[in-house]
Amino acid sequence: MTKEYPAMLDFRIETFLCVCKYMNFTKASTALNITQPAVSQHIHYLEDEYSAKLFEYKNRKLSLTPAGEELYRAALTMKHDDRILAKRMKLAGQPVRKLSFGATLTVGEFLFPAKVASYLEANPRTDIRMTIRNTHELLEMIDSGAIDFAVIEGYFPMTEYGYRTYSLEPYAAVYKTGYQFKCGHTPNSIRDLLCEPLLIREEGSGTREILERYLAGTNLSLDDFEHTLEVDSIHVIKQLALAGCGITFLYQIAVKEELLDGRLELALLPGLDAKHEFSFVWRKDSIYKDEYDRLFELFS
Repeated sequence: MTKEYPAMLDFRIETFLCVCKYMNFTKASTALNITQPAVSQHIHYLEDEYSAKLFEYKNRKLSLTPAGEELYRAALTMKHDDRILAKRMKLAGQPVRKLSFGATLTVGEFLFPAKVASYLEANPRTDIRMTIRNTHELLEMIDSGAIDFAVIEGYFPMTEYGYRTYSLEPYAAVYKTGYQFKCGHTPNSIRDLLCEPLLIREEGSGTREILERYLAGTNLSLDDFEHTLEVDSIHVIKQLALAGCGITFLYQIAVKEELLDGRLELALLPGLDAKHEFSFVWRKDSIYKDEYDRLFELFS
């Protein structure tokens, strides 16, 4: 098995995190290539060390106790910091700095390029790796230490991550100028759009999650639309919207040019005109918090 954790992270914490991932001792033992009794022994050691029970069975399903949840959050931060530390120690003394971070699609394609360019102008001796993924994937990469931080547009558990508001962006329903609505008029409510083809991002994207939460607030869901087309590219969604293939919901920053030149228009729907946060996010209680605060300022 390829080791996923730096050597400094206690192997019993590694076992604990693996059990948390699968919520099954047998599956954890298979993933770690150790026996199930060894998994149990590692968990019992931690329970003795912290004088607290970490797991319990509820309705025949394994779950974390409140103490287990506390250790889980702390262990994820340890895992993140330990991996970041291991990478930095390898690079210690080198003249070129390496920076690894992530961004969701809207942020990465329409907001962040200019910020990265400004950063590089001021810090030319930096190697940058920017990963574009959806919100869920980026949070997992932060947890594992694969990236230092991320700028995301979706919701995230604020109890688990340190964060600062990066920007506030308006979100709206978008359609081709001159689009012929089946309801026979410019839409006044979300229900006027249910008979239109809906162009949506993939599950896990912040752009889609905003829409899903908005729909839930009106007692609707994506299933209430007669027809949907799911695409994991904002550029493709825009091209389909420009071709009149349906309506979509995007951050206005992603369609700024098309709105300015009149090719696309916005539908003003009740409750959808609020601005939503783009957030600069890292593992809560990370030893690198001060540095993430400094990077926030540099990329703002």
